[in-house]
Amino acid sequence: MFGSKTATGTFPVSKTEAEWRAILRPEAYRVLREHGTERAGTSPLDREKRAGVFTCAGCGTELFRAETKFDSGTGWPSFYAPIDGAIATTTDRSFFMTRTEVHCANCGGHLGHVFDDGPRPTGQRYCMNGVSLGFTPAE
Repeated sequence: MFGSKTATGTFPVSKTEAEWRAILRPEAYRVLREHGTERAGTSPLDREKRAGVFTCAGCGTELFRAETKFDSGTGWPSFYAPIDGAIATTTDRSFFMTRTEVHCANCGGHLGHVFDDGPRPTGQRYCMNGVSLGFTPAE
């Protein structure tokens, strides 16, 4: 179950809020642990085109393969499918709407939201905050 500010529950990677603050940059902490949103168009990962894998900035879990990334025109890195088992979702009823929130299944960090307006083959758009992600290029 997830609380209103931070994910709660049992995750393989668990840290105190002080430990998260010590390892994350302030903006990454705000997004991953407090469910913030980065400003659209500010993440260099939105323009990342190389082969590789996108990871959780909090715990390093592999979340999305680069071949599932597409340019959604939203200003945030977008993907049509996560790596199996890498994410968890919850219902987000903030801002007078209902959305599906996406979290890292390993540490519970907030990544973004998923919408049903993406490309084939899934029709989904995983709209992620770039600050919540890392990128490891293929060798």
